Order: sequence, then C-alpha cells, then structure tokens
Amino acid sequence: MKKNSIIIIIAVAAIIVAINSFYTVDETEQVILTQFGAPMGSAVTTPGLKVKVPFIQKVNRFDKRFLEWDGDQNQVPTKDKKFIFVDSYARWQITDPLQFFRRLRDERGAQSRIDDILDGETRNAVASHDLVELVRTSNREPDLGAEIFDVIEDSLETIEVGRIAIQDIVLELANERASDLGIAILDFRFKRINYVEDVRRTVYDRMISERNKIADLFRSEGQGEASRIEGEKERELLEIQSAAFREAREIRGRGDAMAASIYNQAYNRDASTRELYDFIKAMEAYEVSFDESTSIFISTDSEFFKYLKSLD
Repeated sequence: MKKNSIIIIIAVAAIIVAINSFYTVDETEQVILTQFGAPMGSAVTTPGLKVKVPFIQKVNRFDKRFLEWDGDQNQVPTKDKKFIFVDSYARWQITDPLQFFRRLRDERGAQSRIDDILDGETRNAVASHDLVELVRTSNREPDLGAEIFDVIEDSLETIEVGRIAIQDIVLELANERASDLGIAILDFRFKRINYVEDVRRTVYDRMISERNKIADLFRSEGQGEASRIEGEKERELLEIQSAAFREAREIRGRGDAMAASIYNQAYNRDASTRELYDFIKAMEAYEVSFDESTSIFISTDSEFFKYLKSLD
C-alpha cells in the first residue's frame, strides 16, 4: 500500500513537472522567458510547443500584431496663437520583445510611454505651424469664377507644409524617441481638430459672411443675366413685328397692284365696260363723300358731277 502511494505521488509530481516544462506560443504572440525576473536568452517568436525549466522560468507573452493607441483630446495653441482641440490616434508594434521587456515590462507601460512621446511631439508640431497648415493638405484653387475667388481668397491661403506632412513629422520624431524601447510607431493621424468654444462662433460668423458674399454675387450675376435675356427678348420681338408688318405691307401692295391690273384689263376691254367701271367708282365715291348733312360746291362741268347731273 505504501509502495503504491509513493508511485502515485511520483506520477503526480512527474505530471506537474511535465506541465510546467512545456508551453505553447500562438501565431499572434512572442515570448520572453524570465528566471527570477531576469530575461533568459532571446525572444521566442515562432509558434508551436516549447520547453522551459519548470517552476523557475516564467513565460511573458507579448502581442505580435499591430496595436492601437488613442490619444486624449488636448487644447493646444498654434503658431498663429489660435487655441484648438487636437485629438489623434496611432498604430504601433512590438518589434524587439527583449528590449521592450527590459524598458517597458508590459503593454500598460508602453501605452503610458507612448502617451508621453506622441502628446509631446503633437504639441510641438501644432505650436510650430499655423492653423491653416494643420487643416489643409495642399494648395488648391476653387472651381469658381475669378470674382468669387476674390471673395474667398482670404480663406485659401497658400500653405507650405500641410496636414499630411505634419503628421509624418510627428511620426518620424516619435520613432526617434522610441528607438530604444523595442517598439515602432507605424502610423500617426490627427483624428479631429476643432476650435475651442469661445473662438468657434467667430469662425462660424466669418464663414457665414463669406457665403453671403458669394450668394450676393451669384444673385447679382443672375439679375444681370435676366436683364440681358429680357432685352434680347424685346429686341427679337420688335424684329419679328417689324418683319411681319413689312411682309404684310408687301402682300397688300402686291394685292393692290394685282387688283389695279385687273381693273385696267377690264377697263380697257370695251367702252361699255369702261362706262360701267366709271359709274361704279363714282357711286363708291358718292357713298363715302356725302351724307344727309353734307353740302358740296362744284362746277357743272366737273367729272365728279357727271352722274349727279344725269339724274335730273
């Protein structure tokens, strides 16, 4: 019985020793073995089943993937003395696990150190550039007319650096400061840049004023175009009326000429026709010349009196 207990104890001890002698490394991990707090050997970066000294050596695991850093929103003055809120973020990676363990111990320590580095470099970069450099990336001209460009040219100042270049400057300087920490900052971006509250209203008022100027310019151009179109309409209408009147007079003239020709042909055909024509024309003349109150004085040998005299 006593012999069996010893065997069981030895087996259990062997299992415990075996469990503590092996460890696994995941594909997303890298490992540093420490013995009494001191690192032993180089980092283990290949995945699989590994062996260590049981109970004495400790496994310290670090992430191999890209890690996230999200900065706090800070109030920072720009070079042109404008106070703004700057919110930024970055991506970083543990590139040297052994150096990382010696300098920072764990990811919490790394986040704290990155806070100091990136916040400091962000403040320096913002304080070294005007606000327009931080919010724009390149020089550009608006797709507008020259008059409108003159209205908003103050808001399109020429920049020399630009937002992307400033982000690259922060990234480069931050990596220089983090070069001995076993990490690499892979990317840095401004997430949000905004005025402080007491300045924001002034900026909005200026933007509204600029847009109102542009609206007034468009309105003025529209009224001018409307006046031009109205003038062209009146001119074209007069031209059409004049052409129609001229054409009507021409048609009437051709009709009168044709009627006169017909009258002449009929008049010259024979004496009786001429006599009838003269009589009809005289009657028409009498109709339009006399009424009940008309008095006329003519000689007795007048052609106009010929048919009146024949009525006696």
